[in-house]
Amino acid sequence: MDWLAFSHGAALCASLIVTIGAQNAFVLRQGIMRSHVGKIVLLCTVSDFILIGAGVGGASALVERYPVFVHAMLYVGIAYLAWFGMGALKRAFKPGHAVIEVQGPGSAASASASASASADSQRALSVVLMTLALTWLNPHVYLDTFLLIGTAGARELPSGRVAFAFGAMAVSAVWFVLLGYGARVLAPLFRRATAWRILDGAIGSMVLLIAVTQLR
Repeated sequence: MDWLAFSHGAALCASLIVTIGAQNAFVLRQGIMRSHVGKIVLLCTVSDFILIGAGVGGASALVERYPVFVHAMLYVGIAYLAWFGMGALKRAFKPGHAVIEVQGPGSAASASASASASADSQRALSVVLMTLALTWLNPHVYLDTFLLIGTAGARELPSGRVAFAFGAMAVSAVWFVLLGYGARVLAPLFRRATAWRILDGAIGSMVLLIAVTQLR
């Protein structure tokens, strides 16, 4: 196992996946309600495995045939990272963040009953379809997995590409498990806009750092 390539894949995936986008917000919300969390985590994880594997493998073939095109697309991806990172930092210094509404600590029983009712009222099929839509119909997913992770992985030595992909997949799996099953613990923190500002600041700094390191 090429642990250096593994760490490269893990670091890049971590910088891209820890964002409060449509997919992550959906997983977080369902986790708070404890509704079909296992199905959602499994679908998101398997989908990322497929996309990351296809990205690294497909981008590798493209690099061999069209190196100029792939490098041009990589710099487009770096520009996107820079734009996204600056946007996250801007949100970190700008008030007015949305917060997640959860029950107060004094109403634990009603919160539990509400969560159970919400979980029961949601049909598994509708949740599965929504999860698939937010994953496979989300253009950012393809930008992150195929363009950015894929082309970055293709720049690794051939012997390290599988390790790079495994690193990215490992972070993806850990992230969705923590997000889905840890949501109930994190939810009270995000009742405050300050928590979102700190998170956005950390995300923005990490994304900009990754964008700079890809300039090689």
